[in-house]
Amino acid sequence: MFPNPQGALPLPLRPDLEQYKKLAKELAKVSKAGNPDGLREWASEWIGNLARLSGPKITPGLPVRIQTWIDEVSEFATRRLLSDERTCALADAQFVIARSHGFMSWPRLVKHIKSVAQFEAAADAIVSGDVETLRRFLRENPALAQQHSTREHRATLLHYTSANGVEGYRQKTPKNIVEIAELLLKSGAEVDAEADVYGGGCTTLGLAATSVHPEVAGVQEPLLQVLLDYGALIDKPNLAGNKHSAVIACFANGRRRAGEFLAARGAELDLESAAGLGRIDVVKTYFHSNGNLKPPATKRQLQNGFLWACMYGREDVVIFLLEHGADVHDPADTGATALHWAAGAGHLGLVKRLLQHGALLEVINRWGGTVLEHAGHGFEHGPANVNFVPTFETLLEAGAEIRGQWLAWIEKVKGRSVEEKARVAEVFRRHGATA
Repeated sequence: MFPNPQGALPLPLRPDLEQYKKLAKELAKVSKAGNPDGLREWASEWIGNLARLSGPKITPGLPVRIQTWIDEVSEFATRRLLSDERTCALADAQFVIARSHGFMSWPRLVKHIKSVAQFEAAADAIVSGDVETLRRFLRENPALAQQHSTREHRATLLHYTSANGVEGYRQKTPKNIVEIAELLLKSGAEVDAEADVYGGGCTTLGLAATSVHPEVAGVQEPLLQVLLDYGALIDKPNLAGNKHSAVIACFANGRRRAGEFLAARGAELDLESAAGLGRIDVVKTYFHSNGNLKPPATKRQLQNGFLWACMYGREDVVIFLLEHGADVHDPADTGATALHWAAGAGHLGLVKRLLQHGALLEVINRWGGTVLEHAGHGFEHGPANVNFVPTFETLLEAGAEIRGQWLAWIEKVKGRSVEEKARVAEVFRRHGATA
């Protein structure tokens, strides 16, 4: 249902119920004209004012944009208010406003405005690193530590320390987030409280382990450790959503180090997660001496584990699983083939080995890219210390097709030195790329 929890609009710092009632009446009035452009103008004005009143700092790293909010609210209002199925213009207008803020109904938004303004202020204090304001709120209202949001995600304040699953404009990790998490836990926060995101059942540990923001801030492992110190369960079902185990959830979100951290602290390993971790000793225990799989390991786990091993450069595991039935062409649940993942991470040795096993170059991944283009994504977005020149050279020598304007694209890539981009461009020119 619109919007997903991370796309919810922020509330003003001091929401006024009477102003919201007036806003709903204005929307109902605009809808009676039956003009989608009028609804877009209304949405643009409302969200522009909202951004000024609520004051979120929309930085490039956040998964939200004001224009995206305007587009999505306009489209939702048009569907709800201009369809033949609408019942009451005012009730539908109220529903549009409530849903845009992430509430299931107008009455829930009203309840939120009336009773939980302090929760919202506390959430803002968490993501801004204002520990003293948060401490004052908790002293004034001890029940706040265990309170759930009335938004659809029903997150607790502790969930906000993960910078994941909650409102996009609040997905921020201040440097003192570990101190803040410990303050909440000492104040009675339930360490394994669940939030209704990514299929439900998500805990702070699961969300923090799969979040990019604590990793970028350099505090992911200390944050995970303090949660574990207070009894967080590593193997709680669905702790990070989407029915993944803790380690696989980390892999699926690109958080390799968090997965290794949790494994080192007792996370349960199956064939798939052991393969992704490079634990060849554990991987081998899932096979009989004749090479057949031992229950409960499955062929699907073998294939997914093989793909994670390719993604994270676990060469000995890749070799072993190729000898035990892994398929170089099957993307399984990951959206791309083994060669895509190896090339996208710049694992040259694995790229060469997979090509020797007949891996195809022009297979299209879930995102519309060939193996060469997957390597290009890694060059643009991956670690700066990975040298992609040999990988590009190997793929092109193997016959990879050059689609599109690579030379112009290489010039625009950020985060890579001029010299490195020049070397990559030269490789492409030698293989036929033109300006």
